[in-house]
Amino acid sequence: MSPAAVDRGIAPALRRLYFVRFAFAVVWAGLVVATASTINPLSATLFVLYPLFDLAAAVVDARSSGNGKPVPGLYVNMAISLLAGVGLAIALSSGIPAVLRVWGAWAILSGLVQLVVGLTRYRLGGQWPMIISGAISAVAGTSFILQAGQPSPTLSTLAGYATLGGVFFLVSALRLGRAAKTA
Repeated sequence: MSPAAVDRGIAPALRRLYFVRFAFAVVWAGLVVATASTINPLSATLFVLYPLFDLAAAVVDARSSGNGKPVPGLYVNMAISLLAGVGLAIALSSGIPAVLRVWGAWAILSGLVQLVVGLTRYRLGGQWPMIISGAISAVAGTSFILQAGQPSPTLSTLAGYATLGGVFFLVSALRLGRAAKTA
């Protein structure tokens, strides 16, 4: 994107959103570590909440972006996250392997979308962490699907996934701060 895009408020808006996403991911991960040894009402709520929060963040992102190139990818991400939330609500009644499979599929698809959106925004600045995070998400999603087939799979690995994603959002937010100052 051009410096004019930064002037329209995209970089500052993304920066705020990325800080919120970092905070949410860290808090969510802490709650998952504390509650996800089994599927219970609190952990089930957390697992459905995460993709729905991603959906809400994509809506905010799309509104901040205006009619730029990233918006179609954000709409795809919204649909994927909504389907993941519904899929997780259903999978929770089938057990941990089903949750890991749905989460893994969501991580793969949303990671690829994040990678593409990051690539379309690379001139904005601060997007390399998003590009890397998207690629890592796709790889992690594959590992969740494989983990579902192992004896005694655990949901606590999803906390690490969320934490790492949150760190990438934090790094991107910090880098966007520099881009906004130089615009």
